[in-house]
Amino acid sequence: MSSAEPRAPRSGGPSRGLRRDLYAAGAAALLVTAAVLIGRHIQDTRHTLFVGWPPVLGSWGPHIGPGTPATVLVAAVTVAYGPALAARLPWRTLLPLAWATYTAWILSLALIDGWHRGIAVRLTTRNEYLQVIDRFHDIPATLRDFTHHILLHSPDNWPAHVAGHPPASTLTFVLLDRIGLRGGGWAGMWCITVGATACVAVLVAIRALADERLARRAAPFLVLAPAAVWMGASADAYFAAVAAWAVALLALAVTRGSLPAAAASGVLFGLTCYLSYGLTLFALIGAAVLLLGRHRVRQRPALIAALLAGAAVVPTAFTLAGFDWWEAYRLLVTRYYQGAGGTRPYGYWVWANLACTVLITGLATAAGLRRTGTVLLRKGSPERGAVHLAFPVAAALLALLVADLSGMSKAETERIWLPFAMWLLPACAFLTRPRAWLTAQALLALLLNHLLMTGW
Repeated sequence: MSSAEPRAPRSGGPSRGLRRDLYAAGAAALLVTAAVLIGRHIQDTRHTLFVGWPPVLGSWGPHIGPGTPATVLVAAVTVAYGPALAARLPWRTLLPLAWATYTAWILSLALIDGWHRGIAVRLTTRNEYLQVIDRFHDIPATLRDFTHHILLHSPDNWPAHVAGHPPASTLTFVLLDRIGLRGGGWAGMWCITVGATACVAVLVAIRALADERLARRAAPFLVLAPAAVWMGASADAYFAAVAAWAVALLALAVTRGSLPAAAASGVLFGLTCYLSYGLTLFALIGAAVLLLGRHRVRQRPALIAALLAGAAVVPTAFTLAGFDWWEAYRLLVTRYYQGAGGTRPYGYWVWANLACTVLITGLATAAGLRRTGTVLLRKGSPERGAVHLAFPVAAALLALLVADLSGMSKAETERIWLPFAMWLLPACAFLTRPRAWLTAQALLALLLNHLLMTGW
């Protein structure tokens, strides 16, 4: 480790800590291997997984593309200079640089498949949002009628992703179309550029809740995350950014006593729930933030009032427009079991989903989560900043596990769980030897995108 790099919190002796990190990473690798081998057997013999390359929705297809040189360049530069730059740069310079680098990483990975397949048509396929743009010519009427088209046997039933989400997700792309940003190219670039801001939001939250040193250590891992393989032109990248900024603004509210930040956080939490039903679990991460900022909240109870008032804005607007969130969710559960979700075996996916999580967060995150557990379980008085980082990471892991046990996330979690993955990655701030772990992260992403034809 160079002298310019901050020192990680201690977790036992250096050799022993590193050895345990490698054990955690090895266990994660074994989990992925088991999911691939057992999944391949189940799919070949029973055909019940409905994925081409278990546990990932995709197919084997080694290839290179126009994005290949750029991905190698971004990875090499980030590994070589990322930790030192993150430690030295002024904070106001680090944030836009992190966003720009993450955008370049996502975009270059997507372009391995070429502009057309990698970005332009991602959101135009038969299950995607752009298929129904023309059905929203009268937005209020469509919202009132939305629940009548969720079930498979209903007339003109919605495509899978439209039916599977509250209408704010589809409405985003309708509004992009209305302002002239039409087609899959614009929609894909919206998801990439907005989605990449999620890493900035997480850094802002860590700095507010824990300390700047840990945020700086986490920055290269957020930028070079394997999750970028699926952030490219996925609506879930956009959802991840909205959810991340909701948490970041809440962190600023409880550490600075800012009523506007609390209200804005509430608005984004409300929007998050109307982008994806499953992201209501972000309330667990929000609760962790409130717990960490409880002293400021007690001093200024109006923060809770501002948060709740903001959180009511989006639900009130959609309810007045005629959309019933609870009825839609009830119908979605039925729709889910009418399709592949009713056939995919829970006994496989309840643990194979976790293998998908390893693929999007990398082996470094598995090691980082081990250290996170050590921080939370350590006897005595552990470093305050470390605990304040470990809390939201643990809350994100808990939210992910609840989603997993619910049975409503069987397969495709490499995409669906991107919002949760962004809050697991900061665990890497606890690691020593960051360049070695960053190299592992980059190699995983490069191998995944060059060997598999990913899709959703």
